[in-house]
Parts: sequence; structure tokens; C-alpha cells
Amino acid sequence: MLNMKFLGIEVAYQNKPELDPGFLPLYLWEQEYLKGAKEKIAVAIERNDGKICVFDTKIYGTDEMLDADLFYIERKIKFLLWAKGGFRVILCGNTRIYEKVQKIYEKEGKRAFDFKTMGDVYESRFTVENIPYSEKPEECDETVSIGGHTDGCRIGFDAGGSDRKVSAVIDGEVVYSEEVVWFPKTHSDPDYHFSGIVEAFRTAASKMPRVDAIGISSAGIYVDNRTMLASLFLKVSPEDFEAKVKDIYIRAAKEIGDVPVLVANDGDVTALAGAMELNDNAVLGIAMGTSEAAGYVDAQGNITGWLNELAFAPVDANPDAMEDEWSGDIGCGVKYFSQDAVIKLAPVAGIALDPTLSPAEKLKVVQKEADDGKDNALAVYRSIGAYLAHTLPLYAEIYDIRHLLLLGRVTSGKGGEALFSEARRILRENYPQLEIDICLPDEKSRRVGQSVAAAGLPALRKR
Repeated sequence: MLNMKFLGIEVAYQNKPELDPGFLPLYLWEQEYLKGAKEKIAVAIERNDGKICVFDTKIYGTDEMLDADLFYIERKIKFLLWAKGGFRVILCGNTRIYEKVQKIYEKEGKRAFDFKTMGDVYESRFTVENIPYSEKPEECDETVSIGGHTDGCRIGFDAGGSDRKVSAVIDGEVVYSEEVVWFPKTHSDPDYHFSGIVEAFRTAASKMPRVDAIGISSAGIYVDNRTMLASLFLKVSPEDFEAKVKDIYIRAAKEIGDVPVLVANDGDVTALAGAMELNDNAVLGIAMGTSEAAGYVDAQGNITGWLNELAFAPVDANPDAMEDEWSGDIGCGVKYFSQDAVIKLAPVAGIALDPTLSPAEKLKVVQKEADDGKDNALAVYRSIGAYLAHTLPLYAEIYDIRHLLLLGRVTSGKGGEALFSEARRILRENYPQLEIDICLPDEKSRRVGQSVAAAGLPALRKR
């Protein structure tokens, strides 16, 4: 049993990550905090098309607990922003907390990254506003019923960072699939990306008598088929991004014809492919690779339209947690569920990593030691499994999860097996109320299955 205290809230829990005893699960801290909270407050966040999520909760509202109140509300806002997305935060209640949150989420504030990114994604100025709790808005959300369509001649395209995959699908049967190596992250000319996408489309089109629809799975954030943020175009200048990347998939599809086209985040498509393979819904997919990528299919088999960018969502309440270099925040998913977690924990396990190696090469060093059965390397993966088990109840507050689909290079080999085993054990022992099946898709599904699932994204036009 580990006892930890932060901002006056004491947390005791079992099955801590063996290589990170300072890890303070945000979920457990919140549960202890809420035991004494009585003042009603709500966080409402608006995103595109007037959709609003509302999170109803409580705070203490006292001078003595002001810091704890602020920490709780700020972390909840941050989590909701990156799970669901939005450009307008409405704090319903406590004016004093609102004033402090507003200063944090502004251009020069501690969350300047979130302020700018959300504004860019939704092409609206990011704001934090305050209204009385009694005037809190109604939840206004809807899922998007996409995917699972099999009729007609379809192209499915999956844009990855190292290869692109395309499939030609006729009435649900795959008649052609291919993988082509490309280097989107190192090219600054968006015409390189455009020509590669069009070439893939044309190759698939040549295998069918016609093209009725095009579905696209791509890493990044997409709103109304437009690219708002994507690492695939990392080297493209802001000017070229605005002029040639935002509508790149729309333009590429027009090269094939005037057909329905739908672009979805690759995490959502992975979850959709997993739901198809499992023949069930309520699937959260998490890919542990260069970063933490996520996607979700709800209980009705629909994609939500949420961001699901859980790499930036906080999971650790430890004030000394590692900082994410990109966002400038601490305790966020990327440092717990990606190759960064392996690299962070390796020195603690006594594994020396050559600083000249790339992150992917460092991961391979630890993977090899794990595959050789070395317990210190396996401890790295067991610790990540513990991170995951203690974070799942936090995710489950937002997502209805029956199946957790784990992917990514971090989950491969004996290290991945140790990760799965530890996560399952701790989930069963610490959180028996969560009936979540943790599973791993087969290799074939992980490779071309995503492009095949993407083919079924758009519905055909009614004739």
C-alpha cells in the first residue's frame, strides 16, 4: 500500500508501477478529493456545429482548498479538451475559480499550447467564460453513423508516417491491397503528399469497373474532411498548409471523380476495424508508438466526432511528473503510453541507452532485452501496464468501454505480453467494477485492415 499526499488530499493505493513509485493516478486523487466536495460546478465545452459536452461535478469552494479546487477543475478542463475537443470553455459556477482558469488558458498563460491549438483546430478564438451554475447549458452531442458500408466499388486509403496503404473493395470483398513506402514527415512540398495520395487512389481505381466512394484513414485531427492538425505534414510551411494541405484529401478525391468522400482520424478507424473484427462495439483503441494515439467506437457502433487526442490528456497528479516537450504540460498520456515511457523508465531499470540513438532505436534496445527474458527490461513494461490499469477508470468516465484494443510497437514481443498481463491483473484486483476486455488485434488486421475499414466509411449517394 502506497500513501501519497498532494494539495491536502491523501491517496493510498496498491499495485503501483514498480519503477515509478511517485506515480499518483489522477483518477484516484480525484476520487479522494471528491469525498469532501460539496459546491456544485460544471464544465461545458463547445466544439464545431454547436455541439456541447457538459461535465457536472463539485468542488470545496473554500479558501483552504482553493489550490486543490483549481487543480481539479483545470485538469478536468484539460482532459475534456483533448478527449472531446472544443474552442469555448464555459465554467458554470464559482467565479474565483473561473478567473484563475481564464488566466491559465490564454495566449501567454500556462496552457498557451492548448489555447492556440484548439483555436487553430476549430478556426475560432479560444475563450473561457463564466455563467451561474443554474444557467448551465444542456448537453448537445451526437455521434456520427459512419463505417460498415459494403455496397458498391470503394477505395480505402490509410496514410501512415512510413507507408501508405490502399485497398479496392467491391461489395465488401477486397479485390486489391498494397503498401507503399513513403516519407511524408520529411517532405516540405505538399505536392509530394498530394501526388502520393492520388497515385494510390488511381491504383485502386484501376482494379475496379468504377469508383462509388472513397474512405480515408489518416493520422491527425480532421473536421469536415479538412486537415486541421497532422504530423504527416510536419515540414510543410504554415502558408502551404493553409493553401494546399487543409483540403488535400478533398482535392485528391476529385481527381478520381465526384463521389462521396469521408476522412477520419486513424485512431477512430482502428477502433472501427477492431469493432468489426470483434463483432461488438464500445471499443477504445490505444496505439502506443511514437506517441499515444486513440480512437473510439461507441456502444451503437458510431464514431463520436471527438478529438480523442489522449496523448495530451493528463493521467498523473504527481507535481514532479515528466514534462511533455511539445505542450509544456506534465503528467500527460504521451509520457506513459508511448515509446517515451519506455525510454523514461529504462535508466531506472538499470538499462543504459546510448544518447545518440533515435527514440525508435532506444525502444528496440529495451525490447531486445525484454525478449531475452531480462527481468529489469520486463519491469519497464510491467510499469507501463500498471500505468494503464490505473488510468483506465479515468478514461471510463468519458468513454463507455467494453473492449480496449492495444496496438503499436510498444506492445510487441515479450515486453508487450508483460504489459498486457500486468494491466489485466491490476485492473481485476483494483478496479473489479470495470469489465473491460483488453485485446490485441492480429498482425493482418493491424496492417491492411485499416485501409479496408476506411473503404466502408462513407455512405453511397442515393440514386
